Amino acid sequence: MRRKLVVGNWKMHGNLAENEALLKSLIVQVGGLGGVDIAVCAPFPYLAQLQSLLGRTAIAWGAQNLSHRRGGAFTGEVSGAMLTDFGCRYVIVGHSERRALYGENDALVADKFIAARSVGLTPILCVGETLEERGGGLTEVVVARQLDAVIAHAGIAEFHNAVIAYEPVWAIGTGQTATPEQAQAVHAFIRSRIGGHDSHLAEVLSILYGGSVKAGNAAQLCSLPDVDGGLVGGASLSADEFAGICRGAQSIA
Repeated sequence: MRRKLVVGNWKMHGNLAENEALLKSLIVQVGGLGGVDIAVCAPFPYLAQLQSLLGRTAIAWGAQNLSHRRGGAFTGEVSGAMLTDFGCRYVIVGHSERRALYGENDALVADKFIAARSVGLTPILCVGETLEERGGGLTEVVVARQLDAVIAHAGIAEFHNAVIAYEPVWAIGTGQTATPEQAQAVHAFIRSRIGGHDSHLAEVLSILYGGSVKAGNAAQLCSLPDVDGGLVGGASLSADEFAGICRGAQSIA
């Protein structure tokens, strides 16, 4: 049976004092929670702080992005090897904000996925469709294209050491809400798409939901057959809310 996984994505939030308070509260509330894996993905400057505070806990940590380059004259970039220096286990790849705001296309996302795997990081590959694409009935076409680009470049075997997160971009900040049934439908499609290449992998692969996951709906979402946890944005900035999500996921484990 697949273990539930809950990952907090702080995005561009935090400072040293707030982070310390948040992490110390999380350690108390979920540090010993069994049956669910928990991780926090923070901005680059705070990875040392996560390593220091979480290093002796069961809570893992990671980054929100990485360069597809191994190193060199690339001012402002951060390589996968640098992330491993700070004990990162995970790195988010292809988040919808990176695609929409910074022009990351499918080929670049695939290169970043490969860069993460080359240094032993577990990439959390984000896929999902916009409101216009959803309205045009293109959900499966878009998600398939995003998945296939990575499979073609990295090979299906690399997904044995990866996580996929489905982001219904159309339901983020638009006033619309993805129903559990809509989330399950896309998760099932993703699992089927992977299963077309490797049926065993499809059964064990973790697929997270990256919509509006909250303490109040975490158990319901995680009870869906193909939803294995959540990639949590704003709610991960509240220790109580994030802990509630983790407990909701744990209740289904």
